Amino acid sequence: MTPASPTTPPDPDSTPDAAQDSAPRPAEADVRAAFARAAFEVTPGPMPLEAVRRAGRIRRRRRTTALSAFSVLTVASAVAAVVALTPVRPSPPPPAPAAVPPTAVRTSAPAPRTGADLPPAPSPKRVVAAGERVDAGKGWRIWLTQDGKHWTGPEGYENFRSAVDGNIDLTTPDVSHQSEGNGEGAFHSGLYYGTRTAGRIELKGAGDRVIVATLLELPGQPGWGVWYAHSGPADGDVSPVLYDRAGRQLSSLPAS
Repeated sequence: MTPASPTTPPDPDSTPDAAQDSAPRPAEADVRAAFARAAFEVTPGPMPLEAVRRAGRIRRRRRTTALSAFSVLTVASAVAAVVALTPVRPSPPPPAPAAVPPTAVRTSAPAPRTGADLPPAPSPKRVVAAGERVDAGKGWRIWLTQDGKHWTGPEGYENFRSAVDGNIDLTTPDVSHQSEGNGEGAFHSGLYYGTRTAGRIELKGAGDRVIVATLLELPGQPGWGVWYAHSGPADGDVSPVLYDRAGRQLSSLPAS
């Protein structure tokens, strides 16, 4: 048997790539000439001037809008800064409403009250020295001594009423009454005795009229004193009533 002959490796220079590399290459000048001929054969279209102008206008509008927005933001920021830095002054308080004077309301005058519904007025109680002349009004004078009451009238005559002759009981509260007058009125006086807490003496006249008498006493509260008052023609006969300081009635006399 004949041995196989060894295989001969292919020649690298005999591959297709090697064949291509070995092919002749055109000169550079020929290539340039070919491109130039192709370029001369191409007819250029018209320049798009309107599209360029339109694109330019769009860009200008965008730039203007951006600048305007930037300006607005800048002004707004500046105003905000000024407002923030400007001190806020408090507004003055509103003026007070003008005072309106109250409307006067007419009311009917109350009816005059009679002595029955008027509270008794406190009688003025006066401490006098023995022999001190007291002007009792309308020409009358009265004074006290240790033995009793003395008085004179407009005519000048003198009267006396004893407080120590035993005709009065100094241990029992009571009152005496003397009166002198005419059609224009009367002067009333008397003694009160039997109490050291005499408060007032009232003369009760016609129509519930009340006259409060004036009281006179000597110093040291001897247990008796003198009272006097004037009445008018309309008072009629009067009744003297003795009260203590608490307002309790101690004694009274019939009207005369």
